[in-house]
Amino acid sequence: MSGVTFAAALAALGGCGLLGGPDHSPAAGSGGLEKPSIRVAVMSTIDTAPFRLAQDGGYFAREGLTVEATEAATGQAALTKLIGGEVDIGYSSYTPFFAAKSKNTADIRLVADASSAAPGSTAVVALPGSPVRSVADLAGRRIGITAPNTMSDTLTKSVMQDHGVDFSHVAWTPVALPNVAASLKHGDIDAAFLTEPFITQSAKAVGSVSVVDTATGSTRDFPTAGYGALGRFVTESPKTVAAFQRAMLSATRDAADRAKIEPLMVKYAGVDAETAARTTLLTFRSTVDPRQLQRVPDLMLRMGAIATGVDAAPMIVPQVVG
Repeated sequence: MSGVTFAAALAALGGCGLLGGPDHSPAAGSGGLEKPSIRVAVMSTIDTAPFRLAQDGGYFAREGLTVEATEAATGQAALTKLIGGEVDIGYSSYTPFFAAKSKNTADIRLVADASSAAPGSTAVVALPGSPVRSVADLAGRRIGITAPNTMSDTLTKSVMQDHGVDFSHVAWTPVALPNVAASLKHGDIDAAFLTEPFITQSAKAVGSVSVVDTATGSTRDFPTAGYGALGRFVTESPKTVAAFQRAMLSATRDAADRAKIEPLMVKYAGVDAETAARTTLLTFRSTVDPRQLQRVPDLMLRMGAIATGVDAAPMIVPQVVG
């Protein structure tokens, strides 16, 4: 998921009040953080809007926390930065986190949730004149995905399996999300998995239509992305982690007001105001639910994305409430 980088400030929006951010002094008990300045790898996706709201709206500052955002092109890139020590916390779809845990390549701990798939927010799309008109037509086709064994092909395989469609002969074709519309137009692929705002952008650019909503059946309300850290950071900086969680909890709650999110999409996710208004948002979340999250590694195992099962619960950092 890429787009323009989330790098500029929100000064043009008129300050924290317009963002819905708190304008009062830091909360009591926010002092004494082990690491008051942290670096977080994020991607230019619409489901990081609550993070930007927390950063530029003063939510982190209220907790005595300074957060420096580092752009990552993909979830795997964010994970690489995390493992390499470039950042303290990384945002990613859940699949790279569980793949790393399954292979024992990193001690991944999940700090906060980010999003779940809402109806219409993730889909397989095709051109109107394409022979791909339903999920049944996906068998044996060339389907564009972000990369193998990611959320894109895992969700698509699950929906195909739900409908009894064989996916063993599908030509899974890596295509960057911003390039999907052109690939469809040029006939390089027959269909593609997309998330918002790329579903809306592709429809606007080449008239693509949703063939199947991948947030249905076994993957209804499926956890899609979250924020992870290494075990050492979590152990050494529990107050810092809790401060991050409190800020994200508050910002995610306020992100329910779409008026606060659409300007962020326009300024930082590379979409115009019309697309921002029409985009179907993912469901923003902050608190990690162990039972819900377990669905991710279980599905990855069934779809062959990981070779060994993963118990999600021990990976979850204790969550703040309030």
